[in-house]
Amino acid sequence: MLRGSAGAWAVLGPLLWGCGLALLQGGMLYPRESRSRERKELDGLWSFRADFSDNRRQGFEQQWYRAPLRESGPTLDMPVPSSFNDVGQDGQLRSFVGWVWYEREITLPQRWTEDLGTRVVLRIGSAHYYAIVWVNGVHVVEHEGGHLPFEADISNARLSQVKMMAQTAMGPVSDIYTLPVGIRTVAVTESQFLINGKPFYFRGVNKHEDSDIRGKGFDWPLLVKDFNLLRWLGANAFRTSHYPYAEEVLQLCDRYGIVVIDESPGVGIALVESFSNVSLQHHLAVMEEMIRRDKNHPAVVMWSVANEPASFLKPAGYYFKTLIAHTKALDPSRPVTFVTNTNYEADLGAPYVDVICVNSYYSWYHDYGHMEVIQLQLATQFENWYKAYQKPMIQSEYGADAIEGFHEDPPLMFSEEYQKGLLKQYHVVLDQKRKEYVVGELIWNFADFMTNQSPVRMIGNRKGIFTRQRQPKSAAFLLRERYWKLANETRYQRSAATSQCVGSGLFTV
Repeated sequence: MLRGSAGAWAVLGPLLWGCGLALLQGGMLYPRESRSRERKELDGLWSFRADFSDNRRQGFEQQWYRAPLRESGPTLDMPVPSSFNDVGQDGQLRSFVGWVWYEREITLPQRWTEDLGTRVVLRIGSAHYYAIVWVNGVHVVEHEGGHLPFEADISNARLSQVKMMAQTAMGPVSDIYTLPVGIRTVAVTESQFLINGKPFYFRGVNKHEDSDIRGKGFDWPLLVKDFNLLRWLGANAFRTSHYPYAEEVLQLCDRYGIVVIDESPGVGIALVESFSNVSLQHHLAVMEEMIRRDKNHPAVVMWSVANEPASFLKPAGYYFKTLIAHTKALDPSRPVTFVTNTNYEADLGAPYVDVICVNSYYSWYHDYGHMEVIQLQLATQFENWYKAYQKPMIQSEYGADAIEGFHEDPPLMFSEEYQKGLLKQYHVVLDQKRKEYVVGELIWNFADFMTNQSPVRMIGNRKGIFTRQRQPKSAAFLLRERYWKLANETRYQRSAATSQCVGSGLFTV
C-alpha cells in the first residue's frame, strides 16, 4: 500500500529473491540470478484500490491488509510497473493524491519453502512516496521517499502460509554473484572535468522517466529507443533529473559508455522549513541509499544532491555544507554538485560544490521573445560565477517550449523556429566559454513530458527536442549537428568513454 501523488506513482520491478547467504553489507546489489541465487519477478497485473474516503484512511481503519483486497470493495487491474494516473480513464484517479493499495497473490517455489537455510527477500525497486508492506497480513517494512529500492527479509513471514518440513543442514553453500566491472578515475580542476586524466565535455540532455500510458513505469522497449536516440543525437551524457533512475538505466549507461550525473530527489527545497533538521536528516539518509545503490556504476561520474533549491535562504549554507560533506564521506571518489538557479552573489551552497551547475532560461521565462539579449546575459552569467568561485561550470538546463508542427517566421514563442533560434544563441556563448572553464551543456529536455495542469503548460512541458512519442522536432537536428561536430573535435572523449567498462560497449561517442 502506497501514498501516491498525482502523476508520480511508480513501481520498478518488485521481485522475490531467494539465496543461500545474506547480501553483502555496504552496497545494495542488483538482483542477478546465479547458481546460488534465484529471482521471482512480481511484474504483471496487481489488484488495485484507491482510498477515496474523506480522510484517505479507511484502508487503515478497516485493516484492508488482513484479507484479500477484493473483500474490501471494488478493485481494478493495475499493471506493475506503471503510474496508476496514466492507465485508466477515471478523471478522479488521474489527479488522485492519497493512499492507494496494491495486492498480489503468489506461490513460492517449493525449494524455497522446504530449505530452512534459504533466505527470501522481497525487493521493491521504487514506490512513491511512502510505502507500507504487509506479507500475509504481517507488517514487514516501511519506506519513505521514491525512486530508490528497499528490501525486507520475509523468510519468517512466509511461515504463516507454508508448512515447513524439518531437515538436516546441507552444509556450507557457495554464494555466486557476477557483475560487470568498470575502472576509471574522475577529477576536477579549476577549469576542467577529467575522466581518466583527460578533459571531458558533457554534451548531453536532461531526461525524465516519462512516456505515454506508462508514465514513470519502467519499459525496456522505451529505454532502448531512448538510448538509440542518444546515439543518433551524438550525446555522451545525461543528468537524472530530478531523481535516481531505474537501475537498468545505469546498467545500459555502463555498457554503452554514457556518462551520468546522478541526482537525488532533492527537488522543491523552497521554504525555510525545507531546511529543517528533520528534512536534513531525511536528505542524508536518501543520499546513503542512493550511493549504496549506485556507487559501483562506472557511468556515474558526479553526484547531484538537489535541483534548484532556495539556496539563498539563510539556513541553506549549513544545510548544503553538511549534506555535501556527508556525500563526500560516503564516496570520496566522485565530485559533488547541486543544480542552482540562484544569483551567484546570493547562493550560500555554491562554496561547497566541486562543479557549478547553473540553470537559466533567458528569453523564455523573462524578456519574452527577445533572443537578442541571450548572448550578453549568458556570457555575464558565466563570467560572474567563475570570477566568484574559480570552478568548472556546466550549463545544466536551458531551452524553450515548442509544439511540434507549430511554425512561425519571424520566430514566435512555442514555435519550432523559436526553440531552434534560442538554442543557437546559447551555442554561440557556449562555444566561447568551453575553451575556458565551461565543461558541459545539458539541454532541457530530451523529450516532452507530462506535468500538472497549468496556464503555462500546454498539455505538459513541451521543451523536449523530441515529442513525448520520441519523434524529433527541428531543434533535434540542430543539436545532432552540434554534438557530432563536438565529438569529432574532441576525439579523446571516445577513449575516455570506452575505457569505463571492461568489454566492448555497443556504442560510445
